[in-house]
Amino acid sequence: MLTLYSFPSLFGVADNNPYGLKVYAFLRLAGMPFEQVHIFDSSPAPRGQLPYLVDDGEVVGDSETIIAYLIRKHGLTIDAALTRSQRNTNLLITRMLDDLYWVMSYSRWQDERYWPAFSSALKREHPSLTDDDLLKAKEFNRQRYYFQGIGRYEPDDAIARGLADLAVLGDLIPTHGYAHGDTPTSIDANIYGFTANIHFYEIATPLKRFVDEHETLVRHCRDIHAIVGAPQN
Repeated sequence: MLTLYSFPSLFGVADNNPYGLKVYAFLRLAGMPFEQVHIFDSSPAPRGQLPYLVDDGEVVGDSETIIAYLIRKHGLTIDAALTRSQRNTNLLITRMLDDLYWVMSYSRWQDERYWPAFSSALKREHPSLTDDDLLKAKEFNRQRYYFQGIGRYEPDDAIARGLADLAVLGDLIPTHGYAHGDTPTSIDANIYGFTANIHFYEIATPLKRFVDEHETLVRHCRDIHAIVGAPQN
């Protein structure tokens, strides 16, 4: 049995971090049986980052590495029909989503306009969290943002980066179907990991408002959400 260790759910999605949700959605789309274990402590994980996967004692970290490992180890055909051009597009989208991640995270932990509502939501859904826990995590993330670079932006300038990423993503997703046709592939799981954590987010950030007003992004997100189902306990 595969075991996925990832952050807990929030606002009805299986992981409030886009990378964990990406792997969760991939496993569901690929039809792989697995157990999801929600944790906050990332110290046992490879590189100290969630998510990570345990497969018959083998521990694999990093969402991209996990998906590549699963395809190789278990002979999954979810991406088998993709052309070289489509695979190149997937890489470009993946790298753009990596940029979007920092803006999403910044909007939760550093942007003081949304931090109070975010911290309250975390405590409401996960009562074991204390104010001290959250303040320690907030400071940890503040340092990450500073050294990555996004933390040196003014809030509106940081958000503008994310809106630009989302505008491109909205143009790339077709009106009907999925990224590369009528059947979802791994890049659809990746896109869902991010858009679901914006669309179902109950705090009205500019990122959420943009996604909610973009019919194609909402349609794609909800279609994948209907397939992958409710979070595992």
